Amino acid sequence: MVGWASLGRKPRRPRGRRTFRVTAVYDTIGRGYTGQRRADPRLAAAIRAALGNARSVVNVGAGSGSYEPAELAVLAIEPSGEMIRQRPAGAAPAVQAVAERLPLADGRVDAALAVLTLHHWTDRAAGLAELKRVARRRVVIVTWDPAWKNDFWLTRDYFPGVLEHDVVNFPTLAQLEGVLGRVRVAPLPVPHDCADGFLGAYWRRPDAYLDAGVRSAISTFARLEPGTLAAGLTRLADDLATGRWDARLGHLRAQRDADLGYRLVVWERGPAREAAR
Repeated sequence: MVGWASLGRKPRRPRGRRTFRVTAVYDTIGRGYTGQRRADPRLAAAIRAALGNARSVVNVGAGSGSYEPAELAVLAIEPSGEMIRQRPAGAAPAVQAVAERLPLADGRVDAALAVLTLHHWTDRAAGLAELKRVARRRVVIVTWDPAWKNDFWLTRDYFPGVLEHDVVNFPTLAQLEGVLGRVRVAPLPVPHDCADGFLGAYWRRPDAYLDAGVRSAISTFARLEPGTLAAGLTRLADDLATGRWDARLGHLRAQRDADLGYRLVVWERGPAREAAR
C-alpha cells in the first residue's frame, strides 16, 4: 500500500460551501451505500484494463472503494467521513481530502482513478489538474457524457430536472480534453443486471427505482425536491401498473446491455515527459 509517511504533502481539511454540501449528502446516503453500490465485475474489468501496467493508484472520490484493484497499491481519497467508515475491512487506506487539493507529491503514483465523481467537485479544472500532477503514467476517469442527455428514459420522461443539473456538472469530452489534453474515450455499456446501483444501473428493471432503499444510494435522488421526486415516482408507478411503460419501452427487456452515455476516459503521459520525471 502507499504509505502515509511518503505522501509528500500534508492533507488539508475540505473547505468551500459546495464541498461541504456534497459531503453532507454522502454523509447521509453513505450509511447504506455498501449494500447497493457493489462493484460490477464487467465494469471492474474495463476499469482494470484501462489502468494497464500501473502498480500504484490513487482513487479520488473513492467512496466505499468498489473499483479499487486488490492486487495494486491503492490510496483512497474521499471527502465524506461516513463514506470512509463504510469501507470494508481490508480495503485500501483512505484519507479524508478533496480532489482539488490532493495530499500527494508530484508523480507520486502510476495512475489516478476517478469513478463517477467529477460532477461533485467544486472546481473541476483544478481537480483534473491534480490528477495529472500526481500521476506518473495515466489518468483513468469514469464519467457521463452530456451529449447523451436524451437517451435514458428515467431522466427524460420522469425526472427531467435531473438533466438540468447533470448537463452543467458533468464535463463534455471537449472540456475534459481542454484540461487534460488528448484522451482516449470508450463507451462503458451498462449490463442489464448491473450489480452497482448507480443511476443508470436499473435501466431494464424500472420497478427498482420505486424502492426507497435503491434510491437512498443514488445521489441524484437526494438532490431532488420532495415534491418533484414524489411526482416522478407517481408517474412511473402508474405507467408500470397500467402497462404504459412496457408499451413504450418494453423492448428494453430483451437487451443485455445499454449505452446510456457512461464513458471510460484515459489520458496517458507521453513517453518523453514520463522519462523526464
